[in-house]
Amino acid sequence: MHRNDTHRKSIGYILWIFGFIGAHRFYYGKPLSGTLYFFTLGLLGIGWIVDFFLIPSMDEQADCRYVAGNIDFSLGFIFLTFLGLFGVHRMYMGKWISGLLYLFTGGVFGIGVLYDFWTLNDQISMENRKIAFA
Repeated sequence: MHRNDTHRKSIGYILWIFGFIGAHRFYYGKPLSGTLYFFTLGLLGIGWIVDFFLIPSMDEQADCRYVAGNIDFSLGFIFLTFLGLFGVHRMYMGKWISGLLYLFTGGVFGIGVLYDFWTLNDQISMENRKIAFA
């Protein structure tokens, strides 16, 4: 059986290092808890430590939920986490107009970056579906 390997544990652990902002939770498609971690610094560090052991199961759930394709989820989230204010993740997905808008507005004043943390998995899945059926 072909495994839909959309996310990587190694990237999850790299983002976990920045877990106090919830990056790994957003990466695995858990925006509510990602936002909670963002505002509470990883549930005051306790949730962040617990997540070290939960990453393998979060990775498996994400692999089952999202659609693999030409656009890589891991690369998209690396771009978003470290270069989101500049719109690099949007340009990577071929969304050049909004990418340039992010570049000149600081990720539309940071609000667009938070929106993308919430929705990037679905955006990439949708683009991968379009490419697969084109």
